[in-house]
Amino acid sequence: MLISGRTQLTGILGGVEQVKLSLSPAIHNAAFKDLQMDWAYLPFGCEPEDLQVSIRGLAAAGVRGMNVTMPHKLPAMAAMDEIAPSARSIGALNTIQVQNGRLIGHNTDGDGLIRFLDWDLGVVLKDARAVVIGTGGSARAAVAALGSAGVAHLCVLARDIGKAEDLRGVAGNVTFEAAALSDDPAHWVGRAGVIINATPVGQANEPPVIPTDAIAPTSVLVDLVYRPPVTPLIQAARDRGAIAHSGLGMLLHQAAISFEIWTGTAPPMDAMSAAGLWELAKTADATHH
Repeated sequence: MLISGRTQLTGILGGVEQVKLSLSPAIHNAAFKDLQMDWAYLPFGCEPEDLQVSIRGLAAAGVRGMNVTMPHKLPAMAAMDEIAPSARSIGALNTIQVQNGRLIGHNTDGDGLIRFLDWDLGVVLKDARAVVIGTGGSARAAVAALGSAGVAHLCVLARDIGKAEDLRGVAGNVTFEAAALSDDPAHWVGRAGVIINATPVGQANEPPVIPTDAIAPTSVLVDLVYRPPVTPLIQAARDRGAIAHSGLGMLLHQAAISFEIWTGTAPPMDAMSAAGLWELAKTADATHH
């Protein structure tokens, strides 16, 4: 990748370790190359205490846009000049648009998840029962998106029931329950048609935090982790006969929406998808040698 003085810069801003694992540079740079655009996408790792000055500094240096990942999705809101409705309703952002020197915060995670469930998997969300595990920025986006998509019932499972209850206001006009993972989550998991794991547990191949023997064979599960491509939770759900996928599909769709916000250009989804799959394959191959 050649960067000149005319190259338009974008990138991902997150924790130092998190950005090392991100597929976003590969996905976006593949899109720029496919469209022959003189743009580049770089990883920007920073510590939480440096977040506000980092955002302002990158924008002042001419960076046109940024994605934001863990652990900065909520605190990054404080650095914005304007919050788009997609981020305001969720209370977290994952995309920063720099426009005429102003920082505009967006959230493309929720729409990315819905596009994956609807467009790619053909899941009928209206009147479904859904469970979201976790309370961070990705969980908030999932809750808001599922509520907007018309699910009939939404349960948030978390270690801290108080934090789960805090997402009630994000869910919109939907029957909502908050429950602690210590309080027999099988009751909610077993009745769910859609299960979204928005915790990072699977990244370290840790055991699932929900009772997997309660997963219904008719349910659809998405573990938002995409490294490894098959987490213990995904494997357990598939063993139960359920449809289960990693977060790669959501990542691609949210990246496509961010790409269009920054460039005003429709993204080449085939090139982005191929780059993401290739990067995951390279990583998997390296770990086996």
